[in-house]
Amino acid sequence: MILNSRVLLAVGSYRFTGTVEHGTAPLAAAWLLKQFPLRGALQHARWSGEAAWLPLGDAPQLVPENATAHPRPGQILLYAGIASQAELLIPYGACAFASKAGTLAGSPVITLDGSLEDLVALGSLLIAKGTQNLSLNSCAAEDSQ
Repeated sequence: MILNSRVLLAVGSYRFTGTVEHGTAPLAAAWLLKQFPLRGALQHARWSGEAAWLPLGDAPQLVPENATAHPRPGQILLYAGIASQAELLIPYGACAFASKAGTLAGSPVITLDGSLEDLVALGSLLIAKGTQNLSLNSCAAEDSQ
């Protein structure tokens, strides 16, 4: 069991904290934590509505766990790449997870907490300015840097 289930998501000047969903998607959450620190280029999700996505490349073919196509704002999904590219989906508003292959469902791996107003602002930034650098890590690891 992971001792620290708290994470820090940093995109540009925005910082969000959240909780890893070990109970909801244990295999997906465990895989994601092994990728920390995770860095990449966050993009606006053109197929899914008010959401951003981070391509993951070589994610394992995980079985969906409590998968959803309609996440709440701040409910981060891991899609393991069965019908489309592996990715993290970060919704900031109304979202219906999809790709050109059709509707997708991802495992909820992180729930962001606190006010999500900055998440909406991040969505607007992605639309206006394009891709932004993302870092995702455990809070403890970020505190020690």
